[in-house]
Amino acid sequence: MQYSDFNQWLEANIGENTLIFELFMAVFVTLLVNFIWRRVYLRLDRQLKKTKNTWDDAVLMALSSPVSVLIWGIGSWIIFNYLLQVAVQSEIRDVFIVSVVAWSMVRFIRLAEENLIEASKTATNQDRVDKSTIEAISKLLRVSVSITTFLLILQNLGVSISAVLAFGGIGGIAIGFAAKDLLANFFGGLIIYLDRPFAVGDWIRSNDRDIEGTVEYIGWRQTRIRTFDKRPLYVPNAVFNSITVENPSRMTNRRIYETFGVRYDDISQVENIVQQVKSMLEGRSDIDNRQTLIVNLNQFNESSVDFFVYTFTKTTDWVKFHQIKQQVLLAIAKIVESNQSELAYPTQRLQLEDLRVQTQAE
Repeated sequence: MQYSDFNQWLEANIGENTLIFELFMAVFVTLLVNFIWRRVYLRLDRQLKKTKNTWDDAVLMALSSPVSVLIWGIGSWIIFNYLLQVAVQSEIRDVFIVSVVAWSMVRFIRLAEENLIEASKTATNQDRVDKSTIEAISKLLRVSVSITTFLLILQNLGVSISAVLAFGGIGGIAIGFAAKDLLANFFGGLIIYLDRPFAVGDWIRSNDRDIEGTVEYIGWRQTRIRTFDKRPLYVPNAVFNSITVENPSRMTNRRIYETFGVRYDDISQVENIVQQVKSMLEGRSDIDNRQTLIVNLNQFNESSVDFFVYTFTKTTDWVKFHQIKQQVLLAIAKIVESNQSELAYPTQRLQLEDLRVQTQAE
């Protein structure tokens, strides 16, 4: 049955005023189709959540809202073109479809980013992907989809893409000069994402600039660092291209490097003290004996005989390291004490013999 035959049937059975009925039926059918889609979506969602694969969940969630919008768009297209006799240009229809598809892709990219970040938390160190890298790739993909969508919309509206690209090339030169700092920060952020000198959660510091703290966020323009006094520090990404950055979070061990002075009166016990300190360090489970371990007489100081300790702990945790270091220092003090020796402190000795001789001569 053609639309004209259906319209004649409505006029014969309902009357001449059939437009309201047709509009009602069109809205009703659209609501019904959308209701069926929502029911299908909920059932699929329950089934897919029972599986271990998270990608099918991401695809379904990415399609949920765009499909509903697409259904209402098709319903609106039918109402305006066939019922209200308002000719909607095909370009508008194409722009609508392109926008809905792009919206679905952006939603899927965001959900894929969340899935990869969650998976990296439980993955082994070998298979783990850095969070900053995942976020960078996600941003690049979203930007690519947005630019492609914009160009497709212009093409559907009759705008020449080649002319737009040519204008963009000429305008890009002018924009480049005007926004060179912005571009420098953008490429600085890109280098951070590619080279990964640090990631979110790392403790970094730079002696070239007064920068030290924990990285909270890496953006395209700036990086936010939380200093140890809990103040936010916003650093333009271009700065990291011209400074050296130290990343203590990636250290494999922490070092104990201390010098101890023994009195000159106890110099005969220094060799025993050095050997006992070295044996004590080699016997500790929290000291990494695979790394360099040195305990040796270092120098004859003004008021002490100095030996130094050079070793590494297994832990890199700041709090645990200081607990271990405290235990090591106290153990060394006990070793010195057990050898009937004392740790030296600055002293001075005055020679008065020449002064007495001079007094007697006078």
